[in-house]
Amino acid sequence: MRDAPEQAWTPQELDRIEDADEMGIASRRADGSLRPFITIWFVRGGDGLYVRSAHGPENGWFRRALASGHGRVRVGNWEHDVAFKVPDAAVTDDELHRAFHTKYDHYGPRFVDPVVSDLAVDCTLRLVPR
Repeated sequence: MRDAPEQAWTPQELDRIEDADEMGIASRRADGSLRPFITIWFVRGGDGLYVRSAHGPENGWFRRALASGHGRVRVGNWEHDVAFKVPDAAVTDDELHRAFHTKYDHYGPRFVDPVVSDLAVDCTLRLVPR
């Protein structure tokens, strides 16, 4: 049996959320219930949305997102179910670095450097709408 093709974010969804500074992200437990939302930075790369674990692969939210593969995002009062995917080569690390710098440099290097580090690159997830 073939996997269903991945859904894509609509232009309206991307326009609605891409300017937000932060999003809430929650992975699903084995029983399907949602874990509590944590606040995280995110960027748009092409027609996708990406998050990174600035503190590496041992960060709890990142491990749980990888393990479950599914969850939910929240921006303001808008929520959407997502799949957590390891990104393919469609968007490069340099593109995501630029996106993080453009969006967040006003916070200063103390906060931005961890999300553009080699460690964070290896902990990047693409948010795929479900």
